[in-house]
This record gives sequence, C-alpha cells and structure tokens, in this order.
Amino acid sequence: MTHPPYPLRSVTDEEFGPWACMIADTYGMDRSDEDLADQRAATDLGRTLAAFDGGEPVAGASVYSRVLTVPGGVIPVAGIASVGVAPTHRRRGILTAMMRRQLTDLHQNRREPIAALRPSEAGIYGRFGYGPATRGNRIRCDRRALRFRPDTDFGEGSVRLVPAARARPVIEQVYDQARTASVGWPDRQESHWRVRLADRPPARGTATALRFAVHRDSDGRATGYALYRHGSAPDGLGESTGVVRVVELAALSRQAYAALWRFLAGIDLATWIEYEGAVDEPLPHLLADPRALHSTVVDRLWVRPADVDRALMGRRYAVSLDLVLDVQDAFCPWNTGHHRLTADGGKVSCEPTTAPADLRMAADALGAAFLGGTTLTALAAAGLVQELRPGALALASTAFRGEREPWYPGGWAFPLY
Repeated sequence: MTHPPYPLRSVTDEEFGPWACMIADTYGMDRSDEDLADQRAATDLGRTLAAFDGGEPVAGASVYSRVLTVPGGVIPVAGIASVGVAPTHRRRGILTAMMRRQLTDLHQNRREPIAALRPSEAGIYGRFGYGPATRGNRIRCDRRALRFRPDTDFGEGSVRLVPAARARPVIEQVYDQARTASVGWPDRQESHWRVRLADRPPARGTATALRFAVHRDSDGRATGYALYRHGSAPDGLGESTGVVRVVELAALSRQAYAALWRFLAGIDLATWIEYEGAVDEPLPHLLADPRALHSTVVDRLWVRPADVDRALMGRRYAVSLDLVLDVQDAFCPWNTGHHRLTADGGKVSCEPTTAPADLRMAADALGAAFLGGTTLTALAAAGLVQELRPGALALASTAFRGEREPWYPGGWAFPLY
C-alpha cells in the first residue's frame, strides 16, 4: 500500500478543538467546552498527530507520557489515546501511517520503551504489534448475598463518606502509594486527576454524582477508598432496582480492603453491586458463598515493545535466566532479531546477539506477556511462542510472571484516567 495522500503533523493550539471533537465523534461522543479544556491541559501538542484533508483534520492520535508499574519497578510508557479516523476516510491506510509514525518516533528518539493503549475494539491493534497484557474482572453481585466469612479481619479502622473537595487529596495520596505495588497502574498527574474526578452530569448517565468513601486505620491514617455512584437497572419484571456502581477501589492493607467491601455491602436500597477489578480479586475469598459473585473477564491494557532491549531491561524477573529470544516484528523492523536476555536478581541486561535462539515469538506475544499476566506457556499453546531449546519455555514463562495478576484500574481512555 502506498503512503496515504494525507499529510501527518501535530496540531496547533487553534486546531486542537476541531481535532479533539472530530476524534470524539468517531466514538459517538460529544465534547463540552469543559471537556476540551481538561483534555487540552493533559495533552502535549508536540506529541499529537493529525491527518488533514484540505486543511480539515480527518484522523488523529496522541501520546501521553506516563509512568507504569511493571514487575519489579516502574518505567516510562507511551500512553496511546485520542485515536480515531473519520468515517469518511476509513480504509485508506491513515491509521497504519499514524501508528508507524508514533512507534518510529519512540525508537529513533529513544523515548518510552513500551507503548500501551486501551482499545475500543479488540481486533484493531494486534497487527501493529500490541498484545493484551491485562484483563479486567467485571463483577456483579447481589448485595444481599454478600455474607463475609466469620474469620474475616476488618481491622479496627472505620469508613466515612467525605465531600469531594476534602476527599481528593486523601485519594491521591492513597492511590500513589498503592500504584507502586500494583502492576499495570499508571501514575496520575494533576491533569489526569481532573479528568478522572470531573464528574459532570452528562458523564453520569442516569446515575448519581460520585460518592467518596475513605477508610482510615485506628491511628487515623487513610488506608483506602472507594468511589461509587447510585444507579438503577431493569429487574427483568418491568421494574428497576437499585445498583451501586463502584468506579474505583484502592486499599493499602487487607483490613482496609475488607472494611470497604463490608461498607459497600451495607448500602441500603440497592440490590446489585457492580465493579471491575483484577482477575485475582480477593473479594470471592472473603465470602461465605463465593458464587454470590458473577464475573466476566475482559481485555483491558494492550502493550507493545517500542524497543525490545530497553523494554526487557526495564522490568525484573521471578527467577534467574539466560535466554536468547528470536523476536519477529514486521511493523517495527528494528526489533526483529535475536536478543540475549539475562537476569540475576536486580541485574538485568538485554542486547542483540548472533547466538542461537531459545524461543521465537512476535512482538504482540511479547507485549502480552510483558506485565506478567498472560503466560508464555499459554501463548505457546496457541502457537504464538515456539520453543527452540527444550526447557526454555518453562523457565521463561516462570521468569516473566508477577506476584499478582496485572490490572489497569483506569477508565476507557488509558492516558487520561
């Protein structure tokens, strides 16, 4: 395919509004002046892309530089968002050109070693080398059936509802402590918090404004929070029933976690609780009847290495290893080749080599395994990883795994929330 006849460049401040509204329209969304102001504050115009047709933006994408927790530490990540192509200009190669421009820039200018996004459709980004690295666990439970095990440790702390203005500093503090120990959690700067907590009426649908429940331990230290709304849903009999929609929950101790869920289970006039948490969410293990929870697992954060060697050196591994990976990357050819990965505790190196390979995989498979959730053995069972030396697959799969399942706690637009 030839390069599309639509020039790509960053947008100016004057072009930002039309560009952002065009992208929002591709998702069937509107943008208010307040929404545009928040998005503009979070956006580095130098890292936006737009395709123009006669001076009119018809496609766009942007990079938001963030820091992401990975196994053993945190690394810079290029958060990809604001990706859209106007329906009048689809299937003309514009999306491919934007993806290639972004990744080439990351590599050539030695920017963030990995890129991550949360796709609106799961079938779009695999061809660009992205793999599903975290999954979300959509939980729906009958509040009245949430009976906790008698040995559940709720601690000596307490949960209180706090007004939004007073809650935000506390929530930010708890989140920042929790994220460094939670693989898949990004940092949040002022502009990101503003979007996360904006809570404007159009975004609520039929639900209420956010409620802020804060847990404090017996010494008065904030150790957890839950953000939720009251809503309603059809009960199947032509009526509606109350729903508590938990937007976000973070806890610094198991006691705070249990106490927050006991609080949510005690909210009257609600039949259902809805929440999206981690695949290995502890809640079922606190309940006398784990079947009270109904779960659906969905893909969330997709990751791809922009620079294989720097990406693999940025994380730590569960066991020592010395492996040669044959990485195939048609979209970013600079990654294609043999890479020797060695790890011994906190010492990690990865560099090109001519040595024979132990494992072969494409970039999307490496991206899927990067955060320690999707296992290399599962990918091998699907034919996406090939073992070239006996024993290498089991060793590598164990080494890449993390202590907990990676999980992304944000909203649908990864870089903004």
